[in-house]
Amino acid sequence: MFSQKSQKKLKLSYTANHQHWVGSGFYVNGLIRPTEDLNPYISPFILMDYAAPKYFSKTNKRRGVGEHPHRGFETVTLCYKGEIEHRDSAGGGGTISPGDVQWMTAGSGIVHDEFHSKQFAKEGGTFEMVQLWVNLPKAYKLTAPKYQSIQKSDIPVLQLSDRTKLSIIAGEYNKTNGPASTFSPINMFKISGTAPDELTILLKNNTNTILFVLDGSAHIDGKDYPKKSILIFEQDGETIQLKTSNNFNALLLNGAPINEPIFTHGPFVMNTREEILTAIEDYKNGKMGTLPKS
Repeated sequence: MFSQKSQKKLKLSYTANHQHWVGSGFYVNGLIRPTEDLNPYISPFILMDYAAPKYFSKTNKRRGVGEHPHRGFETVTLCYKGEIEHRDSAGGGGTISPGDVQWMTAGSGIVHDEFHSKQFAKEGGTFEMVQLWVNLPKAYKLTAPKYQSIQKSDIPVLQLSDRTKLSIIAGEYNKTNGPASTFSPINMFKISGTAPDELTILLKNNTNTILFVLDGSAHIDGKDYPKKSILIFEQDGETIQLKTSNNFNALLLNGAPINEPIFTHGPFVMNTREEILTAIEDYKNGKMGTLPKS
């Protein structure tokens, strides 16, 4: 039976079917983009791209995105299939394999690149990933860059029922904490189930919640939401309640909104236009570092 705690009502839902290339290695659905109307309901999350399962033939070429900067936020990459190699000007880097998560704090400024791993490119195969941009509060916009490499084995998995599991990447659920450290209160959960189930997910009041359906479908308030659906909930309430299908996979994002001005331009996310102009100049002047020659 569903909990008697107050339920977060669904505010907005949509399915993003348009795809575009990011570099030469990531063919993505742009699921979330920052807009003045949407920001209050998705903060601290800014952007989400989904590279749906796609087969890549083997090659000796590098597929991905070359050297580029960021400032004022964090990038979070979740690998589902394939492999990604990352390196940055702060010394972070490594290979992200299926089930792993990379959490990169750009902070005061960083330069990085992202490519299919050499082994994946050599063998070919199916590639699938999610990348998020997570905002930093004003007090931490210029924090020192940081890199968290989170292995699949580091991520605790809870049994919500005999059919459904919840993996905790960041935040806390049922007194179990995820491995990622964050600059504002954030929950990031994977939900996966083998058979239909009825779920009540406990969250905090006055927080923003986004559910992204990767596989299967979610049934909420009499309506089915298929794969690639984005569901955005009201802040009020302490639970989300849903019925799930066979072979269900979803990503749940939840966090306290950062109620500060946001100004975005390309790879920079700051609070004012002037800070964006400073970021551009700092990058041009090499203050965000450079990558060693590969």
